[in-house]
Amino acid sequence: MANTYTSLHYHVVFSTKNRHPWIQADIEQRIWEYLGGIARQNDMKALQIGGVEDHVHVVLGAPPTLAVSKAVQLLKGGSSKWIHETFPPLKGFEWQDGYGAFSVSKSQLPGVIEYIAGQREHHRVRTFQEEYRALLERHGIEYDERYLWG
Repeated sequence: MANTYTSLHYHVVFSTKNRHPWIQADIEQRIWEYLGGIARQNDMKALQIGGVEDHVHVVLGAPPTLAVSKAVQLLKGGSSKWIHETFPPLKGFEWQDGYGAFSVSKSQLPGVIEYIAGQREHHRVRTFQEEYRALLERHGIEYDERYLWG
C-alpha cells in the first residue's frame, strides 16, 4: 500500500485532583475551548469536549504518530498551566495523574459525542465514580478499586 490512512478516535476521561470541583459552570466553556485549541495545535481534533466540576471527557481524533499518552499529557499539561495563569483563584488547580482512554469506532462516534454533550444532565443521576467504573467494565478493563481513585 503506497499511503497510510487511519481513523483513530479516543474517548478520553480525566478528573481534577481528588475530584475537587474546580471547573465551575461559568468557566467551563473557556476551558473546553482551550483544550480544543491544544488539540488543534498538536494535529489532533477534539470532536466534543464536556464535563462537570470534577472531570472532563474529550472525543479526540489523533494522528497515528501521536501516542494517546502523549496526547493526554499535552491536553492536561497545557490546560493546567493556562488555568493557573488565567484564573488566579484556581492557583491550587491540578488534574489527577491518571486518565482513561477508550477507542471509539467511526460508527459509535455520534453516540459518544451526544453522551459527552449531555454531561451536566447525565450527572444529575449518576456519579463520576459510577460512570467511570461503567466505562472500564464496558471496555473489559480490569481494575483494582484500591488504586482507581488516587
